[in-house]
Amino acid sequence: MIPTAVYQRTEAIIKITQFMRHPRAGAFSIERLFGDVRENLPKDCLVRVHTCRNASKGVTARLKDIWFARLEQGDVNHVTGDVHYLTFLLKKRRTILTIHDFVLLEQLSGCRRWIIWLLWYFLPAKKSAKIVVISNSTKRQLLAHIRYPEEDVHVIYNSVSSEFTPSVKQFNAESPRILQIGTKPNKNLSRVAEAISNTEATLVIIGPLTRSQHEMLKMLQVRYENHIGISRDELVNQYRLCDLLVFASTYEGFGLPIVEANAVGRPVVTSDWWSMPEVAADAACLVDPSDVKSIRNGIERVIGDADYREKLIQLGFENAKRFAASSIAELYAQLYRQVANDETRLKRPARK
Repeated sequence: MIPTAVYQRTEAIIKITQFMRHPRAGAFSIERLFGDVRENLPKDCLVRVHTCRNASKGVTARLKDIWFARLEQGDVNHVTGDVHYLTFLLKKRRTILTIHDFVLLEQLSGCRRWIIWLLWYFLPAKKSAKIVVISNSTKRQLLAHIRYPEEDVHVIYNSVSSEFTPSVKQFNAESPRILQIGTKPNKNLSRVAEAISNTEATLVIIGPLTRSQHEMLKMLQVRYENHIGISRDELVNQYRLCDLLVFASTYEGFGLPIVEANAVGRPVVTSDWWSMPEVAADAACLVDPSDVKSIRNGIERVIGDADYREKLIQLGFENAKRFAASSIAELYAQLYRQVANDETRLKRPARK
């Protein structure tokens, strides 16, 4: 008896190149995000990572990385953020660009702003078949700054890493540890410090402090710890050790610390500006980041109202589920397939 052949249908393999920025000390959000995406992609998505050889400084270094990127193209090219100029020599119909924010445009003016708009946003967008933005807020900004087909702009949220898991901690209302992620101007450290000045709270600051920031904290008599260049494990541990997260940023393309605190089970005070209400939903106390009194009132409410605090924690656990890495990876997989299928269709010879 001749054995019957068994045929198994398999998905066509899509070869994807993810282009990553050069590693920077203390900056790992993009690396973490796409590491999680790669771990959760389905088997038909085969990813190779190309990391820039040079830091994004100077014309020569950037031109070299643009050239090296040209030599590493796959069926789908995905420039994952920050180094948007890598798109310049990639094949447009194969290329996806993820734009995380427009913070540079928010901080600059005049000629410098125009140059950044041209080289970091306008030209990279024109060299990309699809654009991914990480919030609807960022999508609105993109369409306000650049004329681009709206149907080719895809909102895919950042994912929360599986490292951030529920961790029970008794809340210290007498002397709370308040976690502050980031020290750049948009992180609004000075107003947060003023909001908790002359209290028993300890402000746990992640990120390098300037001399003027040290002096400001001392002048306001703020108890603080400063952690610089910490590992991922150490960062997760700071979430577990804190009593609440204050993320009163004046601008964010997404605001991942909100979701990370949600996942660990810590109440969150965050801004009612830009993407943050979209990300936090009803799982945070929203405040006006331009108003020290509003920030102070939000912090005091979380510290003083145990029922409200517990409600935020429970809503936070539910909110974090929206950003599961497996769900985010599937959205990227669908987009990779779409770009690969579009490329195949365009290459197919026309029927006579």
